[in-house]
Amino acid sequence: MADEEIDKLLARVALKDRKAFSALYAKSGAKLFGITLRILGERGEAEEALQEIFVKVWRRADRFSSGRASGLSWLSAIARNHAIDRIRARRAVSVDLDEAYHLSDPAHDPEELAVLGGEGRRIAKCMEELEPARAEAVVKAYVEGLSYDELAARYDVPLNTMRTWLRRSLMKLKECLER
Repeated sequence: MADEEIDKLLARVALKDRKAFSALYAKSGAKLFGITLRILGERGEAEEALQEIFVKVWRRADRFSSGRASGLSWLSAIARNHAIDRIRARRAVSVDLDEAYHLSDPAHDPEELAVLGGEGRRIAKCMEELEPARAEAVVKAYVEGLSYDELAARYDVPLNTMRTWLRRSLMKLKECLER
């Protein structure tokens, strides 16, 4: 019965009936306030948001269609979306200029990218000098993070053999990169 009553009130509000608007506020205001308060977390802000929500309802009541959803669901969606929009619109407190000085772009600059690209090519060339299975084991261990146990099982070799493979492969890579 309450849903049907709210639907009828919304239909009258669509016709700009002030008494119906007042009755709609009386019937749904507490629920909508609860929604905004739960999302926003601050009573004053929730009260302000509720006023804005009812302004939207006054302006958009003609868009309500009882065939799609109940009036209370429609009103609740407006309240929830409005409260979420308010949270998104909050601006972070500006930082002091001295604090901002210490912020830097974590991306590499063009020079670093060029150096890293050159290093990557050198490493790839040195990896080609290793036996394919050992080069793959190095990648699996030091890039993908597989443990010695996992690698030993994968290549069907004893654990100490895998450790020896990796240690010797790293020594060869170091020698190659130092050339």
